[in-house]
Amino acid sequence: MTPSPAPASRPPTGVTANAAGVDAHRRLRLHFLRGVVMLTFAGSVAALVVDHGTGRIGHESALMSLIAVSLAATVLLHGLLLGRPMTVAHGATAAAAVLLGAVAVVIGHPADGWICLVLAAAMLVRPRASIAQPDALPAVSSLVNETKGDPLAPFAMAAGKSYVFSADGTAALAYRSLAGLAVVSGDPIGNRTRHPEVVAAFTTLCRTRGWRIVVLGASESLLTLWSSRAVTGDRLRAIPIGRDVVVEVSGFDLVGRRMRNLRQAVQRTRNAGITTEVVAESDVDSALRAELLDVMRQSGKAVSSERGFSMMLGGALTGRYPGVWLIYARDRDGRIQAFQRYASAGGGTELSLDLPWRRSGAPNGIDERLTVDMITWAQLHGGERISLAFAPFPDLFGGDHRDEVGVRAVRTLAHVGDRLIKLESLYRYVRKFDALGERRYVLLPLVDILPAAAALLTLELAPHRPTQLTSAFR
Repeated sequence: MTPSPAPASRPPTGVTANAAGVDAHRRLRLHFLRGVVMLTFAGSVAALVVDHGTGRIGHESALMSLIAVSLAATVLLHGLLLGRPMTVAHGATAAAAVLLGAVAVVIGHPADGWICLVLAAAMLVRPRASIAQPDALPAVSSLVNETKGDPLAPFAMAAGKSYVFSADGTAALAYRSLAGLAVVSGDPIGNRTRHPEVVAAFTTLCRTRGWRIVVLGASESLLTLWSSRAVTGDRLRAIPIGRDVVVEVSGFDLVGRRMRNLRQAVQRTRNAGITTEVVAESDVDSALRAELLDVMRQSGKAVSSERGFSMMLGGALTGRYPGVWLIYARDRDGRIQAFQRYASAGGGTELSLDLPWRRSGAPNGIDERLTVDMITWAQLHGGERISLAFAPFPDLFGGDHRDEVGVRAVRTLAHVGDRLIKLESLYRYVRKFDALGERRYVLLPLVDILPAAAALLTLELAPHRPTQLTSAFR
């Protein structure tokens, strides 16, 4: 039986036609008021510049006060237009800021008072943060286990995410809010017939909390739903950001010219005496865990922090997540040189690579060997597809555009930033498998493109503390 979702995952439902009409009239009035206030702000700034330029003294204090008041009103009206709720905590912090500003004015620091006034308005309509729902993991993992054909499905389990469930609990959507933007992680999971219901419930939740919607990693099959203004309330523009790299297990082999580089890489590791073994992460004992942790420490990657949002699971070796498999490679001396971590979906028929780890001096071709042996293992254990990576902007490193000036410029930037995101090494690796799959998209309102870009980069690249929890299923 699927556990009931946490109460926070159930958004308010049902907006009647009359309520929608009232809301539209209210928004129109707020838009008008904001326009008047912004004109007042612009006029005050212009008057201040003229007053200062002519050298006349006496108007500056009044104009600065008008600027501060109009700016605070603009911030407040913008928050009201977005529908951001004002709680007791919001009111208390705003009142404290106003009081502090009043004290500043009384003691002869009017500029500080103006700043406090603007801050008070911002505090009053500041966006609410989403609350992580770790207790929803059993329900979410059950839905992941029922989801097929979506390489990003397992990553819905990652710590720090919140969820919206369908009324019957057979579908869910993972998201996280940041700076007033609710960022959706991939497609909904679970029963596909319930995906429209989940998306509608999520957009209702966003309206009640004043969040703007951003979708990261949407598949082509969900574009029509997310792009419907009738559903989301905003016009979300779809921007292609890359393609899945998915190997169809049943048709995979190392035969033929196109597989020569991969075949040679695998053979080098066999000649070097490398052997591999697959184990469930939940079955890793303390001795093996210590060996694998040593590989992580020697890999050159940060072990004390994790990155990623929509395409990484995190919590390596904690045993927290069900359906996670490890494949590791030992050298002739029995020392583990590298390992890869895979999360499963669709009853074990789908595997998605989370992260590869290897010692800095591991033999060449060891990553390819681990991947090929994992595909072989999947062939023997009912696997259908293995997702090896997400390939962002594939035209940068292939196709018919490599001589274009713009493409060359972006490739140069990618080369400079390769230490951080390693695009070049990623494409050298995935080209050997010839397995580019479906496109993925980010959807967002174009007016929010700059804050959305900042939020997405923060969620994907900013380090956070790794999960230190034991399995919720033991």
